[in-house]
Amino acid sequence: MTASSVRPVSEREARQVAEAAREQKWHKPSFAKELFLGRFRLDLIHPHPAPAPDDVRRGEAFLAKLGEFCETRVDAARIEREAQIPDETINGLKELGALGMKIDTKYGGMGLTQVYYNKALALAGSVSPAIGALLSAHQSIGVPQPIKLFGTQEQKDRFLPRCARTDISAFLLTEPDVGSDPARLATTAVPDGDDYVLDGVKLWTTNGVVADLLVVMARVPKSDGHKGGISAFVVETASEGVTVENRNAFMGLRGLENGVTRFHRVRVPAANRIGPEGAGLKIALTTLNTGRLSLPAMCAGAGKWCLKIAREWSAAREQWGKPIARHEAVGAKISFIAATTFALEAVIDLASQMADEDRNDIRIEAALAKLYGSEMAWLMADELVQIRGGRGFETAASLAARGERAVPAEQILRDLRINRIFEGSTEIMHLLIAREAVDAHLSVAGDLIDPDKSLSDKGRAAAKAGGFYARWLPGLVTGPGQLPRAYAEFSPPGHRDLSPHLRYVERSARKLARSTFYAMSRWQGRMETKQGFLSRIVDIGAELFAMSAACVRAEMLRSRGEHGAEAYQLADVFCRQARIRADELFGRLWTNTDDLDRKVVSGVLSGSYEWLEAGVLDPSGEGPWIADATPGPSARDNVHRPIR
Repeated sequence: MTASSVRPVSEREARQVAEAAREQKWHKPSFAKELFLGRFRLDLIHPHPAPAPDDVRRGEAFLAKLGEFCETRVDAARIEREAQIPDETINGLKELGALGMKIDTKYGGMGLTQVYYNKALALAGSVSPAIGALLSAHQSIGVPQPIKLFGTQEQKDRFLPRCARTDISAFLLTEPDVGSDPARLATTAVPDGDDYVLDGVKLWTTNGVVADLLVVMARVPKSDGHKGGISAFVVETASEGVTVENRNAFMGLRGLENGVTRFHRVRVPAANRIGPEGAGLKIALTTLNTGRLSLPAMCAGAGKWCLKIAREWSAAREQWGKPIARHEAVGAKISFIAATTFALEAVIDLASQMADEDRNDIRIEAALAKLYGSEMAWLMADELVQIRGGRGFETAASLAARGERAVPAEQILRDLRINRIFEGSTEIMHLLIAREAVDAHLSVAGDLIDPDKSLSDKGRAAAKAGGFYARWLPGLVTGPGQLPRAYAEFSPPGHRDLSPHLRYVERSARKLARSTFYAMSRWQGRMETKQGFLSRIVDIGAELFAMSAACVRAEMLRSRGEHGAEAYQLADVFCRQARIRADELFGRLWTNTDDLDRKVVSGVLSGSYEWLEAGVLDPSGEGPWIADATPGPSARDNVHRPIR
């Protein structure tokens, strides 16, 4: 099967596959879900949850060891220069226990909490983002997490000790012609006795080049005794028929061991299937609910580094008689970096602690953290490059060669760019979060806008929706955000007053819910096509979540006597910046160029504007847009490189 001949899937079928994979029920409260419904449940996040003392002790002890290792045994410049993490560095990480940070101690792991796992990734990633990516792909989405959540006891006993100390793992879902549309998944796993036989090609297999164990998503055909559907398997990379055909190279993360992996008649024991047949996508999405937190953790770490470099450089560099930090144009950028770094750390620490406590459903919070963290970190890095000027565009090696400090500002910009694509692109995250945000509406009124439902179904849905909206809509009219003294605990004497920001969040949450309801009433079944509108709804929610997290974190630090005044000031500045962005997004909900944009796109695709492309030459090479992924034996050398 060539990439172009992957079985066609209708838009409706693709949606059904995605819908079947998502968690249907909400068994626990969710701060973000309530926020999108217009209910500001501050009690779900304030007072800020705190880790257990023993978790702190073990976490801090490991961070100290990891910090010493990264400072003395990691040569970041060498990784960038050679485009590879040296074997001795990876082996050192294994000896340190870094492969098993999230794995329970009874399986040989460190047993760190989500909070300290994320702090460790931020620390390691600040030295080398490639190392952060290696550790994250292995533990956040590789074999350990799905086995921990869905594996049998026998699978845990077999695989977790290996993953904790010696074996690197990878997660394989994407294919040359299949990205965020898993309904078109082409890799197959055909039952044969006590085995499955895998055939197919997987693309962008992070860690795949060096991995010992793989989590592979493959389609099981429906047959007698087999439910079929997309299923998850643990595959030994050393199995006959597994070929790593290419080590991919990228604009950033040059040390990333990412490849193309082909499976040709690979026999996988049925005992290696994770969960039942057909549960693969649900396993993948559930794994990502907390797995996504690792990426924004490294984004927060990147923000800290950007702030450090901006502070030191802007104090040393003078223009027109004073340090450039004292010039308003540069100072505004530094303020943005400082305030946003504070907010990103607030978001990731809050979501991580909520994940550890397991009292709340954080699927939306984790997705918002990933979306917001990746977008804001990219902006901070871009501002750092601008602050550094020509030196920001110059490589660290070139700076060192002519006698200046080797600051890899351009590298962090390149390295961070993938985060807006990794583990769900920004566009896909908007749609995923939007679907969860309108879940309450669809659960009561979905049949009303479903063209396949009968009149009797629509009648029952109308009655159900009427009851829900009769209770819900009045609550959107007024709330604590209109009371001058609401949230007074956030205005302690001698500190900036954060209570107006929380009142803004409460009012804006109700406004956001009203806007969503109005849009659903207006567009009904066409709502899902209004991706521009949905993206802005989600982005407003992200700003409100970040504001809430920043205020709660500032109050926590104040109550502990840890830089309280400074934290309140950073939270205040961040909230003021976020309010400007949110207000702009609210305005763009109804005043935008979405309809005109669609017309222009139609013209571009039809060739109406080809004349605009005249006068340039295309330096692109020859070849198909999408590589051939026909199943069969590999015709290329195996570049798999296990680390021992």
